Amino acid sequence: MLKLVISYPAKDEERLIMRENLAKEFPVTDRILTTDDILRSRDTVKEVYMDEKIEQYILDIVFATRFPADYHLANYKNMINYGASPRASINLAKASKAYAFIKHRGFVIPEDVRAVCHDVMRHRIGLTYEAEAENITSEDIITDILNNIEVP
Repeated sequence: MLKLVISYPAKDEERLIMRENLAKEFPVTDRILTTDDILRSRDTVKEVYMDEKIEQYILDIVFATRFPADYHLANYKNMINYGASPRASINLAKASKAYAFIKHRGFVIPEDVRAVCHDVMRHRIGLTYEAEAENITSEDIITDILNNIEVP
């Protein structure tokens, strides 16, 4: 669903991680959630309201990766080999609902979509050799799309 940018631990932190994993006894953790808690949360996320305008916003973002010229992004027409698939629309909607839930809201706002968009879409856009030669990344394209698509 997402492709996150990983931040690696510092050497001292990684040394501690390595030592803990080599220890004879693993550290004991306290359980803070049960399986039922997680399943209930997942069902609650499904109930987060998403207005049709937000749905259209998500579709515009995804379709801009497929047909950039239709969204005033013609400069990317030769940079995108293939745009995001329908799974991008589905997962962008799911992630936006989950983000709204985490922010203690029962509805999705455009900022929720923008907050998760890079994580959902960065691996769903195929770049051409021309884009790679010009050092244009999927991150750059997503940022331009978000800056050019009208926010509801």
